[in-house]
Amino acid sequence: MNELNAATCTPAYENTSPLIARVFFKMLWIVPGVALLCLAIFLSLGRTRLSESGAELVITFLYSALIGPPSAIVLTLVAYRYSSRIPRLIFVVDSVLLLCTATAGTLVGGLLLQLAGVVRPGEYWLEFRSSYPISIVITLMVGLGIKTFETLRSKLQAATLELRTRQVEQERAYKLLAEARLSSLESRIHPHFLFNTLNSIAALIPSDPKRAEDTVGKLASLLRFSLNSNQSGLVPLSQELKIVRDYLEIEKTRFGSRLNYEIAVPDSLKDVNVPPLALQSLVENSVKHVVSQSAQGSTIKITGANHSGRVRLEVIDDGPGFSLDAINPEHGLGNLISRLELLFGDAGQLEVTCEDKKTTVSLTFPA
Repeated sequence: MNELNAATCTPAYENTSPLIARVFFKMLWIVPGVALLCLAIFLSLGRTRLSESGAELVITFLYSALIGPPSAIVLTLVAYRYSSRIPRLIFVVDSVLLLCTATAGTLVGGLLLQLAGVVRPGEYWLEFRSSYPISIVITLMVGLGIKTFETLRSKLQAATLELRTRQVEQERAYKLLAEARLSSLESRIHPHFLFNTLNSIAALIPSDPKRAEDTVGKLASLLRFSLNSNQSGLVPLSQELKIVRDYLEIEKTRFGSRLNYEIAVPDSLKDVNVPPLALQSLVENSVKHVVSQSAQGSTIKITGANHSGRVRLEVIDDGPGFSLDAINPEHGLGNLISRLELLFGDAGQLEVTCEDKKTTVSLTFPA
């Protein structure tokens, strides 16, 4: 239902599997290459021809090449697989892995320095003990610092994307609401409807001018509501019921005794918010496809109830029923289904049932 799939609202490191593979294969030759470069400097120039600071710089660079890239790869792999599974323990896991890479890198670095003749065979563990504490401190500080930064950055990206998704959903809801208002207005001012209503009013003027005046007022109220529905996408049920009653009274001037209706909605539901023109669309469907098609007419009954925090509104008529699968998404009921999905998600439902020669169209949503 969204232009932006909700699945994309995941941390950036959870979508980096191809990147991990590329980085890993590059490191297969970059890390040994850097290490061999450092050794080549020692072998070609010799430590005696390098200044003390220059030699220390080359040694530091060697340890960095052996510890840094492997730590980055390991942290990325762990973040990709386990950050969402063990969020409370991931910091401990990262620390243990960094300790392992720092230890392995220091051991390998000392071995390479020994092979290059920089460290004498008997001084290998002395070199390890002097380099290991520094390697541990720097690896933990840099590794955990970068991991924390990347985690916060990816969470910010996910929150930004989720906000954009909600904005798109809201814009679509407003667009559908505007289309519903326009569609409702167009149906109200359709020449057939308008001419019949005006003819009914004209016929009432000589015999029942008061009812003719009331019908004009109801028609104006119906058109005004179609244009000025609440911008929030929801209106009180009491206001929706008034529009439904006005619509039925207008149609009753056309169909006379062929159209009978009953509204049995408890007062406790009058303040419940509903999508504008939702209930009216169901009633209009009954008038168009049941009352107008039957020579004997029909009775439309509107009921409402609240079951465990879920409101259920029903429109019952004598029609043969219909299938929701056959509804055109561009028409009134199709538009209503889309609005329910956007406003309530899976909690908003439209159902059609047929029983005992009665068709019930129910609208269910959270209170």
